[in-house]
Amino acid sequence: MPGAVSEIIDDIEDLISSQDITPKERYASRKNVTVRSKKRDTKKAESVEKIILESVVPGTQTIYVKTWGCAHNNSDSEYMAGLLAAQGYKLTEDKWEAQLWLLNSCTVKSPAEDHFKNEIELGQSRGIHVVVAGCVPQGAPRVGYLEGLSVVGVQQIDRIVEIVEETLKGHTVRLFGQKKTGEGRKAGGASLLLPKVRKNPLIEIIPINTGCLNQCTYCKTKHARGDLGSYPPEEIVERAQQSFREGVCEIWLTSEDTGTYGRDIGSSLPELLWRLVEVIPEGCRLRLGMTNPPYILEHLGEVARIMHHPRVYKFLHVPVQSGSDKVLSDMKREYTRADFEKVVDFLREKVPGMTIATDIICGFPTETEEDFEDTMTLCEKYKFPSLFINQFFPRPGTPAARMQRVPGQEVKKRTKQLSELFRSYEPYGHKVGEVQEVLVTDVSHDKNYYVAHNEFYEQVLVPKVEKYMGKMLTVKIINATKFSMVGEPIDKPKMAGLTQPLKKGEVSGVRRQKKMVPIPILVIFFAVIVRLIWMFLYL
Repeated sequence: MPGAVSEIIDDIEDLISSQDITPKERYASRKNVTVRSKKRDTKKAESVEKIILESVVPGTQTIYVKTWGCAHNNSDSEYMAGLLAAQGYKLTEDKWEAQLWLLNSCTVKSPAEDHFKNEIELGQSRGIHVVVAGCVPQGAPRVGYLEGLSVVGVQQIDRIVEIVEETLKGHTVRLFGQKKTGEGRKAGGASLLLPKVRKNPLIEIIPINTGCLNQCTYCKTKHARGDLGSYPPEEIVERAQQSFREGVCEIWLTSEDTGTYGRDIGSSLPELLWRLVEVIPEGCRLRLGMTNPPYILEHLGEVARIMHHPRVYKFLHVPVQSGSDKVLSDMKREYTRADFEKVVDFLREKVPGMTIATDIICGFPTETEEDFEDTMTLCEKYKFPSLFINQFFPRPGTPAARMQRVPGQEVKKRTKQLSELFRSYEPYGHKVGEVQEVLVTDVSHDKNYYVAHNEFYEQVLVPKVEKYMGKMLTVKIINATKFSMVGEPIDKPKMAGLTQPLKKGEVSGVRRQKKMVPIPILVIFFAVIVRLIWMFLYL
C-alpha cells in the first residue's frame, strides 16, 4: 500500500525557514528575462461531474490525504488515514487516482490557507469529493469557499469514516463538537490508541495536549484548537509502548504548547517525561516539541535533568517571536526578553551543547526600527543554529489584523536583514573530526543520503545504505555545512528498536490476520471437484 499522507510540511509550526531564498535573490544573477507562455493543465481546466454513490461499500474507494502545518496536524492525518485504511479504503499518493480528497489545513499563515483553498477548487473542478479538516474550517466554518463541503473538526477525527461514507453518497456532514472527560472538562481529543498510518514508520508523533493558555493577538490557531485539554499520562505512555512494539525508534511529543501540559489535570510536563523515559527502549529517542517561554520557566531545573537522559534529545523549540518587550506586550506573549534569555542561558549552562531553536515574526504591526534592532541583537547574541523567520500575516478575526500594518517593503527589508545575519555564521564547523552516535530515520530531500540525528538533534547525513535505516550508527564527522554535517560510519550499525518497523502504509494498532477463504466458496469448490470425479468415473 502506498504511503497515506502526502506532502506534509516538516514540523516547527509551518513557519518559513530562514534558508529559503527569496525570489529576488533567486533571479538576481539573470540579466535578461524570457517570457514563456504557461502550459495549461488539462486536468485542471476540465470540469467533471461528481460521481454520487447511493451505496458505499468500504474498501472500494481510493482516498488521497494531504496535510499542511505542524506536527499535531500530521498526527491527526495519520490517525484519519489509519481509520480509513482499517475500514478497507485504499490510500494513495496520486491525487488523480482518488475518488475523494481529505485535505487537512493549517491556519498559521495566509499562504498555507491559500494553497488549501486552491486544492479544494482543483478537486471540485475535477468532480472529486472533498472532505476538509484542520484549523481553517474549525476556526472559520462559515468562510465562503467551504460552503457545501463536509468538515471533520479537530476533535472529531475519530468519526472520519462515517463522514467519508456520507460524502461519497453526496451528503454534506459537519462535525465540530469538543470532546469532554467524565468529569466534564475538555479532553485532549480523540483516543490516542486509534489505528494510524505513520508517514514515517520509524517515527511516532504523540499529541500530549490540545489548545493553549495564551491569547496571542496574531494567532488564529487559538480559534480552532481552543483552551488547554491534556491527555491522561497513562494513555500517552500506553501509546508510546505500543509504538515501540511496532518498531518505532523515535517519538515526538507535540501540541500547541507542550509546556502547559497537565495544568488542567493536576499533572505536569516533567512528570510525564519521567514516566516516558522509563519505557523508552535502548537506542530509541524522544524529542520534545514546542513550548512557549512562560510555561517552561518554572520547570527549567527538571527539564535540564531530563535532557541529560541518554534517550532524550538535548533539543528544545522555544519561539521568542521578537526581541522587543514592547512588541512582545502588543503580541500578548506574557513574557519579556529577559524571561526568554533566562531560559536559554540556564539550559545552555546546565546542558552543554544543547540545541535551542526559535522563531521570529518580522514586521508585526507595532514593530518600529528600534524594536527590530532589539530582535537583531538577540539573534546576534545567541546565534541560534535553527532560526525560523516568518513575515507577519494578518489572520482574519485576530486583534493584530485590525492594527495598522508596517509597509510591505519594510517587512521584506527586515526579513532579508535577519536572514543575512543567520547565514553569516556556521554552527557546525567546529564539530568536524568528532565521533558521534546517530539515529538514522529518514531520507534527505535530494534522495542522495540518509538523515540521522545526534544527541543534540543536529542533522547528520550518512551514506544511503539500506542496512543503516532505523539503526544506531557510530560516525566520524567529515564535513559540515550551514544546516547539517556529513558522517562517515566507523562501526557496524546497531538495532535501535524492539523489532522491525511496520511497512510503509501498514496500519498501526490493527492485528494482522491471515485472509480466510469464505465457507460458501469452499463448499462450491468441493462440490465442483466431487462432480468432476463422478463424471470421470461413470461417464
